[in-house]
Amino acid sequence: MGDRDQGKGRGDSTRAVHGGEREEPASDALSTPIYQTSTYWFPDSETLKAYQEGRLRRDEYGRYGNPTWRAVERKVCELEGAEEAVLFASGMCAATTLFLELLPARSHLIVTSDCYRRTRQFIEQYLTKLGVETTVIEPADNKRFAEAIRDDTRLFFTESPTNPYLRVTDLPETARIAREHGVGVVVDSTFATPVNHRALDDGADLVIHSATKYLGGHNDLLAGVVCGRAERVAPIRRAVGVLGGVLDAHAAWLLLRGLKTLSLRMQRHNENGLRVARWLEAHPAVRRVWYPGLESHPDHGVALRLMRGFGGVVTFEVEADLDGCARFVDACRLPYLAPSLGGVESLIEMPAIMSFWDRTPEERRELGITDSLVRLSCGIEDADDLIADLEQALAAV
Repeated sequence: MGDRDQGKGRGDSTRAVHGGEREEPASDALSTPIYQTSTYWFPDSETLKAYQEGRLRRDEYGRYGNPTWRAVERKVCELEGAEEAVLFASGMCAATTLFLELLPARSHLIVTSDCYRRTRQFIEQYLTKLGVETTVIEPADNKRFAEAIRDDTRLFFTESPTNPYLRVTDLPETARIAREHGVGVVVDSTFATPVNHRALDDGADLVIHSATKYLGGHNDLLAGVVCGRAERVAPIRRAVGVLGGVLDAHAAWLLLRGLKTLSLRMQRHNENGLRVARWLEAHPAVRRVWYPGLESHPDHGVALRLMRGFGGVVTFEVEADLDGCARFVDACRLPYLAPSLGGVESLIEMPAIMSFWDRTPEERRELGITDSLVRLSCGIEDADDLIADLEQALAAV
């Protein structure tokens, strides 16, 4: 994107505030306007021809582009160090469009086991209809990754950190193995954000975000984004025009506003996540804590090497059964009992009765989801208040 080179050497907050702005000033408005239109008019046929032949960059129809989107896309490019980015109506729309465009029929995909359930569901229920075969490996297992690659393998897809156990992939080594075999590497960096980890710098071919989470940051929009080198993003952008999963202009404007405080918010998320994780690990009513910033996490060394912060999500098990764990969650007064993550408000959930409520206990155990598992997304509240609230709630177990 044109504005990206101007941002080289700038800090995260400077890029978050200024990246992508000022390129299409329709007026002297400081804030990029909401272009609330479904179509665009041409002054004459010559202008239309120039557009169709690629000599003029402008918009034609709302499914193909919007100036508000482009400001967001440029800002994401600056933050991620990408050449191009494309917006979607949701994170799942970004993932499904990417898979449909980049995986030919009867090809092979490698994914990690610890990932968002709806991503897994799309792979199992829809990609199989196209004859796409999938090999599931444990996160951060590069030996198994190398063994799983076949002649027809096209993509490796992983979250880093993963959901819900926050596993961190040794991406430089993963990318090295993938390049040797011509396999594309796609990283869902929703939990990390470009503030904590720029996956493109470590060898990812494409990065995907559920912008609903940290990038938006206020639990008030749905959006997704894919970014990377221009030639890799181009076919995905064309696919959006066909499949139609486009973002509303007002939601794009909300995302643009949210991105401006991303770096500041992530500082507090990182601080709160680490403090809460350390406190939980020392509490006698907590069985185990998963957080990449803890020495006890299996990927702590990789996280220290690759990440600049560890985020606000803390996953832990309480010393209780399903009912006792529910009593703990219900006793929390600050975190909202709700799905999602990455907003300014703290959110808490029991995966067994929220994300995986429709699975049997046996099926949940096979997926690593225990009855006493809790996922806490620390917001930007004061850490002392969060800890005090967790302490009183644990007394209810």
